[in-house]
Amino acid sequence: MRIRFALAGLVAALATAGAVQAQDFKPRIVRFGYGLVDNSNQGRAVRLFAQEVEKASGGKMKVRGIGNAALGSDTQMQQALIGGAQEMMVGSTATLVGIVPEMAVWDTPFLFSNVKEADVVLDGPVGEKVKAKLEPKGMVGLVYWENGFRNLTNSKRPVNKLEDMGDIKLRVMQNNVFLDSFKALGANAVPLPFSELFTALETRAVDGQENPFNTVVSSKFYEVQKYLTVTNHVYSPWIVTVSKKWWDTLSPAEKKVLQDAAVKSREFERKDTREEATKALAELRTKGMQVNELPATEANRMREKLASVNSGIAKAVGQETWDAVNGAVAQVRGK
Repeated sequence: MRIRFALAGLVAALATAGAVQAQDFKPRIVRFGYGLVDNSNQGRAVRLFAQEVEKASGGKMKVRGIGNAALGSDTQMQQALIGGAQEMMVGSTATLVGIVPEMAVWDTPFLFSNVKEADVVLDGPVGEKVKAKLEPKGMVGLVYWENGFRNLTNSKRPVNKLEDMGDIKLRVMQNNVFLDSFKALGANAVPLPFSELFTALETRAVDGQENPFNTVVSSKFYEVQKYLTVTNHVYSPWIVTVSKKWWDTLSPAEKKVLQDAAVKSREFERKDTREEATKALAELRTKGMQVNELPATEANRMREKLASVNSGIAKAVGQETWDAVNGAVAQVRGK
């Protein structure tokens, strides 16, 4: 009899726990915007995120991935998140600099030498501290994804030395660090939203652009660009963000589902992006692009030219943030 009562009590407790858990989730449609095409590293990671969220919420929370910049440019989506008109997005940290100046630290030319350094610093205390500065501005940062090391393409000439940058009309992100960096290197830097880039290259409104290999392939820039120079001049992270207005309406259980799914998507996206980058470079050669690597001596000359830009970044982000990030990088290199 006692066993039966005990079993009955256990069943009741489990049923109550299940009911409480079910009440923790409301039926929700989560619009998750991104800039690249659906069949890109961004698109694949968003789909995995959606699957994880739906599974963990018992089907209550459904993520609708919307790519191809259909919800607007990164800056437009950021404003939509701040206003509460859109729930989620993934985009470049570089386009957040106008909202959180400290994000400019990730745009520092030649900051990271490899992906290990980037992972440890971005996912560590310093990266978390910079990410947390989004919340008072109306956005919640969940995780950093990888866009990758940026490289240069153009339709005018191979870039083998610093002087070859001269008179190239180069599209850059709407970000002062990128503008200042390429002006310092002698290029005619033109800020444009990513959604307008292909047309600008096709019509020769601009001569070139700089993005990771994956983006060059997925956006088919090889159709309108002839030369690719492997410069690895900036490691570019993406960041998954949520509207603070919307986030504050979620239960703790719903927030945990989104955060856990974001971490899983980060691990998937980085692995996917790195594998794709290797394949992408090989594919760009087969597509007829002329590929050259920037000599180390020329990369050092570029670093020297960018010294004033680095000083400007340190001033913009604050000396404390600048020192903390560079200290974290030095610590990783010392291990």
